[in-house]
Amino acid sequence: MSRPPPARPIPAVALLLLALAGCAVGPDFERPAPPAQGGYTPGGDPTQTVAGDGRAQRFNAGSAVPREWWKEFASPEIDALVQAGLANSPSVAQAQAVLRQSQQNLRAGRGVFYPEVDLGAGFARQQLSPLRQGLNTAPSIFNLYTLSAAVGYVVDLFGGERRQVEGLAAQAEAERAALQATYLSLAGNIVNTAVAEAAYRADIAAMERLIDLQRQQLELVETQAAAGLVGDAAVVTARSQLVASEAALPPLQQRRAAAADLLSILIGRAPADDIPAQPELADIHLPGELPVSLPARLARQRPDILVAEASLHVASAQVGVATAALFPTLTLTGDYGVNNQRLGELHDPNSRFWSVGPTLTLPLFQGGTGVARKAAAVAGYDAALAAYRQTVLTALAQVADTLQALEHDAQVAAARRQALDLAQAQAELVTANRDAGLASDIDWLAARQQVEQARMGLNDATAQRHQDTVALYVALGGGWRGAPCETPADPSGSGTPPCPAPDPAGSASAEEKTP
Repeated sequence: MSRPPPARPIPAVALLLLALAGCAVGPDFERPAPPAQGGYTPGGDPTQTVAGDGRAQRFNAGSAVPREWWKEFASPEIDALVQAGLANSPSVAQAQAVLRQSQQNLRAGRGVFYPEVDLGAGFARQQLSPLRQGLNTAPSIFNLYTLSAAVGYVVDLFGGERRQVEGLAAQAEAERAALQATYLSLAGNIVNTAVAEAAYRADIAAMERLIDLQRQQLELVETQAAAGLVGDAAVVTARSQLVASEAALPPLQQRRAAAADLLSILIGRAPADDIPAQPELADIHLPGELPVSLPARLARQRPDILVAEASLHVASAQVGVATAALFPTLTLTGDYGVNNQRLGELHDPNSRFWSVGPTLTLPLFQGGTGVARKAAAVAGYDAALAAYRQTVLTALAQVADTLQALEHDAQVAAARRQALDLAQAQAELVTANRDAGLASDIDWLAARQQVEQARMGLNDATAQRHQDTVALYVALGGGWRGAPCETPADPSGSGTPPCPAPDPAGSASAEEKTP
């Protein structure tokens, strides 16, 4: 019985190459630890606001942010505007295209893991000099036909190519989070602008009523002055009040027009185009239950933090790329082909040529270039880590600011509601006294003016309360991580976005309602 031939020992070099082929130099990326704080404000987060304008807002710590958070305002007009913006905004189309670009770059980068195969065909008419070959004959002219195939494969010994692809994958993830930030920013700005436009319309209506009352008052004062019942000073006072109100009306109208134009742009239409109906300020519901994600969850759901995290991952991968460049590279190549002076004789065995073999390149001296590039990559990682930490701190501060602003907004709304109620009560008393002959028409007009002025103050407080509520949803990341996220392949598709979410800095300030 014959024995099988003894197994040949595997060369040590081959074992070493196999071992190296499974490793990748450089740091393995680890997600930064989320914030350890249990809340956002010193002394503990508030649980609810005061009952501003008869309605308190409660903060539910740890609850998830609704994915379609704008629907909490219970306004069909706002829903239609947001859907129109998400479907038609050029900013969304741009972000989607950038994401697709990064995804295709990732697919292209993964091609390095496969052999590269090329086919070639060539024709050349040549003349060779016999003197170069030491022959004293006439030069010859001939045709040369060539068919060839070449195969090349880079053996990723130290993981440089894998780190490069890892960086491309992280970049694609950064663009995905940036797309979600675009969704959030757009939705937040649309709701803010719709609230601002509605508040301006309410203020304009109140100002027009105020101006009408002041005109009536001026006519009465002028009549009394003509009868000698009042002096010229009363006429001047009445006229100056009217002029001041008339001067305040055009800026309100301009702000309303600017808000309407901005709203058109946000939903992807020109200002001259028709847009969906806009809500009335009184019809916009103020959400009573507000989620407040814990800081640890915030770091895993806010798009700008996820962008910073993915950028940190890219920087980490670049350290691995720069490190691998300091080590040898191994390339396996082979080619096979035929060439002949006659096209019909390419099948001749004597026409064949081939080569195969590895190429090992070892960097010996580069003037310190490789070491400097690695140091630069490490510094880039340190910068990205600092940027990540700054982004997290900014996010925590935005949530804290918004929680405090909502409490202050409720206090302002409560005071202004009380001012409006008192003004209305005063107007009713003056009306009764006028009907009884105990008060003049001028007293009644003055009381009605106080009502309109108080109403404008409450309009502004109401709008600010709505907008700071939007700011809280935005600061928490919009809830887009609460459901599976899939990026649409067709950017022209309409409907709810895969993962809506904005730059919180894009919301309106406390002084100007227009974002």
